[in-house]
Amino acid sequence: MLEVTRADRTAVVRLARPERHNALTIEMCDELRETVETLTTEGIRALVVTGNGKSFCSGADLDAVYSAEFRQALYAMLHTIVDAPLPVIAAVNGPAIGAGTQLAIAADLRVVAPAARFGVPTARIGLAVDPWTIRRLALLAGGGATRRLLLAAAELDAATALACGLADREGTPDEAIAWAEAITELAPLTVAYSKRVLNELFEPELAGETAQQLTAAFEGCWSSADFAEGRLARTERRPPRFLGR
Repeated sequence: MLEVTRADRTAVVRLARPERHNALTIEMCDELRETVETLTTEGIRALVVTGNGKSFCSGADLDAVYSAEFRQALYAMLHTIVDAPLPVIAAVNGPAIGAGTQLAIAADLRVVAPAARFGVPTARIGLAVDPWTIRRLALLAGGGATRRLLLAAAELDAATALACGLADREGTPDEAIAWAEAITELAPLTVAYSKRVLNELFEPELAGETAQQLTAAFEGCWSSADFAEGRLARTERRPPRFLGR
């Protein structure tokens, strides 16, 4: 479900499930995590992640999204990308929705095609993203854009993403690859150090009472009656009726 190509010191990983708009499954998350772990040991200096077809990643496969196993696989994969000691560029060639937006923001840089758009529609289906996702999104896109994405289930197009800082450049996957190739000419130890400092200074591990409260609130969404209603509504192919409990 992934296609991996290497050219000198650059690797390109393509989500290869275009018939499902590259929706993530547990197996894809595990494969992507393992691929990134392997590439970091092979002398690769820059990595590009993109999607085959017209979508970057339409999110989680809805047959898997409601399971604890999927959440575990998803977040393990995302944090492997964040912690990888090399720059990762997301070439967002089309819609990046839900887990697709999470995958894009786990990368260090984002190149967006005109068809790119971002969305985190968890409030439409009774799900929730973890505190790390919300903090990372706010750091990149700003508080206003993040509130629109999360509280109003709005979407951001490529132009808006570029204007608010969520995206770094406009371009095709090929242009993202060319940028990655240029980055491989930089001093790798310096790049890895800079990435580590940025991550640790701006995104320290949540701890203490605040972490406990946020984790409890996150888990509460996933164990709520609204969560069950969202799942049932999907099965019955009808709009959900959320009651806030």
